Amino acid sequence: MNERAPIVFVVDDDPSVRRSIKRLIGSVGLQVELFGSAQEFLLSKRPDAPSCLVLDIRLPGISGLDFQQELAEANIHIPIIFITAHGDIPMTVRAMKAGAVEFLPKPFRDQDLLDAIQLALERDRARRQQEAEMAVLRARFESLSPREREVVGMVVSGMLNKQIAADIGTTENTVKVQRSRAMEKMQAQSLTDLVKMIEKLRSPARKRRVN
Repeated sequence: MNERAPIVFVVDDDPSVRRSIKRLIGSVGLQVELFGSAQEFLLSKRPDAPSCLVLDIRLPGISGLDFQQELAEANIHIPIIFITAHGDIPMTVRAMKAGAVEFLPKPFRDQDLLDAIQLALERDRARRQQEAEMAVLRARFESLSPREREVVGMVVSGMLNKQIAADIGTTENTVKVQRSRAMEKMQAQSLTDLVKMIEKLRSPARKRRVN
C-alpha cells in the first residue's frame, strides 16, 4: 500500500508569514495548507497522511500552547513545531514537555525549520505505522473465541498445558488444540512471538485492555 504524500499545516495569523513559510516548504516539494487561526484548522478536513503542524504561539482566540493542550485532549496526534516572536524559557519548557518537536524564535533559519519539519514528519510516520500494526493485532485478537482468549492469557502467564486443563476443567489435548488455533489466528510463529503480541496489547498506553 502506497503512503499518501505528507502535508505540513501552518497556523499563523500573519498572512505574510504564512506565505513566506509556504514558499519555503514548497521549495523542498512538500504540500502545505495555511490557516489563520486554530479554529480554521480544527474546522478543516485533514487528509489521512503523515503530517505536522507549524504553529504560532500568539493566535487570535487561543494561544498556541493552549491549542497544543486542546489537541492532546481531543486525541488529535500531530507533531507540532512552534514559531514565535515572543517566546521565553517557560514557554519553551512547557511546549517541549507537552511533546513539541521544536520551538523556533522568529526570525529563524530556513534550514532549522525544514529540519524540524522532516523530524516531525518522521515521528508521525512512525506513529501511524505503530497504530496500523496495533490495529492488525487487535483484529487478530478479536478473532479468537472466548475460550481461546482465556487459554492465551494463561499461556502467556507461564502456565503449562496440563495446569491450564486442570484450571478450566478440560483435557490437555483440548488445551493444545485451542492454543494451536489461537497461535494460528494471531499469526504467532512461537510462544515468544505470542507473548510479545499480547504484551503489546496489554500495554498501559493502550485504551483497550486484554485479559
